Amino acid sequence: MRQEIHVPGLGPAISHYTEAVRFGDLLYMSGLVSWDAEGKVVAPHDAVGQTRQIFKLMKAILDEVGAGFEDVLKLNLFLTDINDRPRINPIRQEVFGDAKPASTLVQVAALVYPELCLEIESIVGIPSKR
Repeated sequence: MRQEIHVPGLGPAISHYTEAVRFGDLLYMSGLVSWDAEGKVVAPHDAVGQTRQIFKLMKAILDEVGAGFEDVLKLNLFLTDINDRPRINPIRQEVFGDAKPASTLVQVAALVYPELCLEIESIVGIPSKR
């Protein structure tokens, strides 16, 4: 039942983890940060640019399992500056449209690299064949 999901182009793992794990019809996505395929930070110190990059990476994982943003059940967002929340909300609305996942947003002291402003993890319900 357990399947590790690896998507080419998402950047190297910096620890012992996989981008996502599928278990039945649920997908548990690791925390995604704004980096490119080589592991370089995209949009350093820019919460808006990083949010766009993270959702781009998330879409690649969703595509891999045949899901979409409307299938995201839960988001956990970790911001290094809670004041960035109103700046990233319009991007969330753009990406999710009418779908509103359950969500938690917290401020954290730091992320794995100092240039990062945001990390997003999620739980996705994988739809039956549409």
